[in-house]
Amino acid sequence: MQPIHTLHDFFDRTGADVRLYHMGRRVEPCLRETLASLELDAAPWPLPWQGQARLSIVFRLGDLADPLIWFLALPLDEQGQLVPAPRDAFLQRLLVTLGETVARVGQESSQEIDNLMHDNPLAFTPSLPFQAVLHAMAKRDLGKSASPHLEPVEAYLSGQQQVDWQFLGLQGLADYAVRLDEQAARSLVATLPNLPEEVLVSLCYCLEHVAVPDSLAEALRERGERAAEAGNVETLCACVRAVGHASPAVAGNWYDALLDDPAACGPDLLAALAGRGWNHLEDGKRLPRFLTRLAAQPKADFAAVARDLALIPRLRLPVLMVLREATQDSPIGQRLAGLGH
Repeated sequence: MQPIHTLHDFFDRTGADVRLYHMGRRVEPCLRETLASLELDAAPWPLPWQGQARLSIVFRLGDLADPLIWFLALPLDEQGQLVPAPRDAFLQRLLVTLGETVARVGQESSQEIDNLMHDNPLAFTPSLPFQAVLHAMAKRDLGKSASPHLEPVEAYLSGQQQVDWQFLGLQGLADYAVRLDEQAARSLVATLPNLPEEVLVSLCYCLEHVAVPDSLAEALRERGERAAEAGNVETLCACVRAVGHASPAVAGNWYDALLDDPAACGPDLLAALAGRGWNHLEDGKRLPRFLTRLAAQPKADFAAVARDLALIPRLRLPVLMVLREATQDSPIGQRLAGLGH
């Protein structure tokens, strides 16, 4: 029997029913080949977050009735490649705990398998919105019904039924976002202008994980701009994050308008753009403008954000080029000079 050297090997050999999800920049399905490429040192992790490959593994072994969920944060090096030692240590514990034969793995209790995560240095706890969206996506992808919390959310957001919004659950909002179809999006465009701030912000934290249609992205921009005029930075940033996966035609144009306004470019907004709208920074003009605003914002951690963006494979070279070409008297040049002291 061939030895097990990687997590991909382990799930392959055990015959487990496995689904992977990115849990870093947003929750989205992850191909098993993506993990295999990282573990074989064949490719950097495509969506790093704070120097880690954050991953949810939803799997069922043997006769287990319900799938187990692991949240793993695999450390990456400066090139976005796997740092293997922590993964190797976890894998060794996994094999020792379960025994090295596939036959025995199929007989293990879910309790014993789950206990592996309790004192695991690679384990992490995602934020509540990330957990809610992961559960919503996994249920959808497994062909299961949404949680009971979805129905009152649909009734409320469609405007068809008066429901006390304070009783709407985050899980219901996540189910709604993940299962958003054209009809629901049209209804939401109509009700969005009058949603209470609390509902809007929680909904945005779920919508940031899905590709919203242009009409909804435009409605989110309008709410975001209203919030900006009222000085409500939290709601503005939530709306900016919610359109991060929208089309460049809408999200890119709004991001350009925000970057044109020095008053809008506070540290929270810049963090929202980098954290959820990074794909719109893959633009020859927008990226230098973003990095210039970031450098000019004294409360922003320029080095950390620039380093995080440079770990994204598609942005690595563009970010390095902007930094290299910055003149000494530019905001970027001055920040880089300050880092050298």
